[in-house]
Amino acid sequence: MQVLVTGPAGFLGRYIVEQLLARGDSVRGLARGDYPELSAIGVEMVQGDLANLPDVLRACEGVDCVMHVAGKVGVWGKWIDYFRANIQGTMNILAACKQLGIERLVFTSSPSVTFAGTDQRGIDEGAPYPARWLSHYPHSKAIAEQMVLASSGETVEGGGTLRTCSLRPHLVWGPRDHHLVARLIERGRTGQLRRVGGGANLVDNIYVENAAEAHLLAADALASADSPAAGKAYFLSQGDPVECWQWIDDILALADLPPVQKSISKRAAYSVGAVLEFAYWASRKWDDEPRMTRFVALQLATDHWFDIGAARRDLGYSPRISTEAGMQRLGQWIAEGGLKTG
Repeated sequence: MQVLVTGPAGFLGRYIVEQLLARGDSVRGLARGDYPELSAIGVEMVQGDLANLPDVLRACEGVDCVMHVAGKVGVWGKWIDYFRANIQGTMNILAACKQLGIERLVFTSSPSVTFAGTDQRGIDEGAPYPARWLSHYPHSKAIAEQMVLASSGETVEGGGTLRTCSLRPHLVWGPRDHHLVARLIERGRTGQLRRVGGGANLVDNIYVENAAEAHLLAADALASADSPAAGKAYFLSQGDPVECWQWIDDILALADLPPVQKSISKRAAYSVGAVLEFAYWASRKWDDEPRMTRFVALQLATDHWFDIGAARRDLGYSPRISTEAGMQRLGQWIAEGGLKTG
């Protein structure tokens, strides 16, 4: 099939692109920048902005399926920036699908759309969206996800039906990760890491190749007019939660760094986050993320692991690469200088 991937140069997007090409699909990518390395491997690149409908229409012309992976991530910044990237961009993708007769849309969401600051233990997709938000990222992604799911079943140009689903991969990691892994290692080297809370909280995560494969499985599942995946959201993980801070220590060890020694209580971290957020807001420091926020404090100190039974049943998802094998691959990438070379 002909697939459009938004954010094809991103961490997860690049793996999705590579897996699509490996199985013989044609891939087009929509990105704001110029990425000759993607063109070199056979991706038809379209340069444009998700928030600009004409760019999105140009990118979507003639495709069979859209994998909408791009978005603004992070825990700090202006609402307008999150709105443009995550909400307006998704609105444009939906509009293009309907105008151009595209019947399949896979949306990359996040489990944080259900995070209300308390423990999440084995919850499924029936968990509600929270009534209060501590970060613009999950708020904007939740709005976009609801739009995507509500659009499933609507008629598109040509008389077909739009079928959508939303994937919620949790803590995506692996080689080429210059966000989560790179940040942990950098802060570990500079002694900035502090264990938040008791340290035994359980969290889900997902190896990047497994997360990418789930997107292909979702696209295939949506091919059927009566797909059980249409209009649904799915949690994704390795299916085996780990102790958050032991897992962080294991990642640090791959870079020959000692485990986290210092700690701070959840309450104290939350208070520090509140103070820093106010200071950054007052000084309009939107481009420089605080070292701690209220959202991050609660994420680092609570349980959040999920029931992935629905993804197994409807998508045929199973984490093909184990956490142990993934850690070996990550360690090899780090040892070969991946963090420095990109």
